[in-house]
Amino acid sequence: MNLARVQKIAEVVLYEGYMLYPYRASAVKNQQRWNFGAVCPRTYSEEQNGSEAWMMRTECLLRGDASTQLDIRIRFLQIVDRSIGRLESPVAELLPGTDPAFEIVDKLMTGGKTYSSWQEAAEREVTAPRLRPAIFSLENVVPFNFSAGRELEPIRDENGVIVGVVIREWKAISGSVAVDVKDCGKGVFKAAVLISNLTPQEGESHESRDDALRYSLISTHTILAVQDGEFVSLLDPPEELRALVAECRNTGTWPVLAGDEGERTVMLSSPIILYDYPQIAPESPGSLFDGTEIDEILSLRILTMTDQEKREMRESDERARQILERTESMPAEQFMKLHGVLRGLQPAAPATTREAQ
Repeated sequence: MNLARVQKIAEVVLYEGYMLYPYRASAVKNQQRWNFGAVCPRTYSEEQNGSEAWMMRTECLLRGDASTQLDIRIRFLQIVDRSIGRLESPVAELLPGTDPAFEIVDKLMTGGKTYSSWQEAAEREVTAPRLRPAIFSLENVVPFNFSAGRELEPIRDENGVIVGVVIREWKAISGSVAVDVKDCGKGVFKAAVLISNLTPQEGESHESRDDALRYSLISTHTILAVQDGEFVSLLDPPEELRALVAECRNTGTWPVLAGDEGERTVMLSSPIILYDYPQIAPESPGSLFDGTEIDEILSLRILTMTDQEKREMRESDERARQILERTESMPAEQFMKLHGVLRGLQPAAPATTREAQ
């Protein structure tokens, strides 16, 4: 099993749409984000009459026997609000456990840098206990809870004095992952994974979708890995299993085989439409948070940005800064590779005498 390849694809899914070109916080397209794989609190979903999902369901088939083992991981992003505070009086150091007096500002310029408010993301993961499908009898429910938190990062001027703080805050999120395995006979099992957002509602209602997303699972996806067994493709199942595949219920996500071509030990269940064995082109230098775009086009667009635009991109988000620095330092031969590569060509069949004439 090529875990490295699966991990790269999973990272693309996790950060798809995280931040889009022109990679600046002020850009209109980056004012409303997090549209992929959002699992909202149940209370908010019910307020919206179900138009916003509070569950995500994956079902797939696998072949196995008494020795088969199944591992399941749930991965998602959680929104982290970043705000900027300007200290009323500069200090040399922040005292542990205390907050200095500050006022919240939209931006703070000091030491040749600009600090601004933004929404970042923290990676979260929930792992279900390893199970054996052949002896599985009861639904296994794994509760999860991520506590609310708050962190302060000092902002120093050119003399090293703290003149402001970056405040990062995130809400508490809780829910469950329910795993169920059904023996379909003849060494075939159906695995079902149900992700539920059961975060308690604060107050009478969420004021808006943006508010609800602070309590949501974002870019949610499931990775299933099997040992001493193999998964069945839901896109191209064998004839004898087509009826069972048709009964698989997938809500808000779709499982595909992942890894090297021909491997059947990993399923990636993603809110993004993928085919079996999705791959990242080896010429791609790194994620641009937009798997539907072309690396060459986005990279060239980044290079045409003005110095001021690049400065804002650099200061909007740490991941955006990494994209900018990687693009600006990319050697010419790497750019040439982004222009395009022909793959999968096959020699034409020899022409017959009649066709040659």
